[in-house]
Amino acid sequence: MTALFRGPITGPKFFAIISSFFVVIITVNVYLAVSAVRTFPGLEVKNSYVASQTFDAEKAAQLALGWTVGAVVHKDGELILSITDKDGNPVMVQSVTGIFGRATNVRDDQTPEFVFDGSVYRAPVTTAAGNWNLRLEAVAQDGTPFHQRIVVIVEH
Repeated sequence: MTALFRGPITGPKFFAIISSFFVVIITVNVYLAVSAVRTFPGLEVKNSYVASQTFDAEKAAQLALGWTVGAVVHKDGELILSITDKDGNPVMVQSVTGIFGRATNVRDDQTPEFVFDGSVYRAPVTTAAGNWNLRLEAVAQDGTPFHQRIVVIVEH
């Protein structure tokens, strides 16, 4: 190994040094590209054009509800989802579902079973410290759909 670094830099030595740099760079790029494709959670919608046709009407209906939504995970592993109206009163919805998972990976995705206790929705979840997302889908009592992604920072 030390014989490689002795003496003047010749053509073959220079080629070996330069090509080893390129091998390292290409290897790292291939690894990162494969990791990115493997952990990609998928598409948000099947056809973005079709989804865009009703986006403005759905957004206006959702904003008209006047809801404020928040989520937090307690240390005992309970996800607390609060939905309040414009006056700050708890909202009881027709249905509430969601996917709770990491922002960059679907491996830890969970579908919490929310139970309304009169003021908030509660569901047991399994978490670790870090950034989590709740992709919430709810339906108001009048049938208005409500969609929101809520960032939940878990500190254990």
